[in-house]
Amino acid sequence: MSALFGTVLPALLLAASVAAHAAGAPSLMAGTFDPPRAAPDFTLEGSDGKPLSLSRFRGKVVVLQFGFTSCVNVCPATLATLAQVHRALGEQASGVQVVYITVDPERDDADRLSRYLAAFDAGFIGGTGTEKALADVRKAYGVAAQRNASAGSVQYGHSSFVTLIDGQGRLRALMPYGYGPEAYVHDIRALLSQ
Repeated sequence: MSALFGTVLPALLLAASVAAHAAGAPSLMAGTFDPPRAAPDFTLEGSDGKPLSLSRFRGKVVVLQFGFTSCVNVCPATLATLAQVHRALGEQASGVQVVYITVDPERDDADRLSRYLAAFDAGFIGGTGTEKALADVRKAYGVAAQRNASAGSVQYGHSSFVTLIDGQGRLRALMPYGYGPEAYVHDIRALLSQ
């Protein structure tokens, strides 16, 4: 992961969060969108065998992450955190959907995503599609991804923040990589209560 993705974004999110608090926005720990705006919808192939679109989860808080199943650090760490969050939410977890969109369509088909995500939480849903379709979704969400191949190994440098979308389908916050389950639980409960 490049320094751009891991260093600059948290500073920007902190500034956005401070500005949002000053403006009287809901108290979230992540950097907030002020004002909230409609999250771009998309249609991809879902790991659950159904078309995957954001509008499919209207009424739920959507926790949107981009990554790939061959990732060895950031992606599994974030998914493990989100699995802890899902358990910590208890009955409220029914109002939350984790969506994981691949940046590696060459290797991550729906079946592979399904098996990978099930290791973290059976309710997590993955999305894949053509390179163009995935690039369009990344662009809509401001996610960067760069393929790096060397010595027979393929890895991706990609944005590591997680997007929180409220039940009305609005962009509400970006959670930087490295935040613990408590921050997610706090913000998701705040969004569920609105």
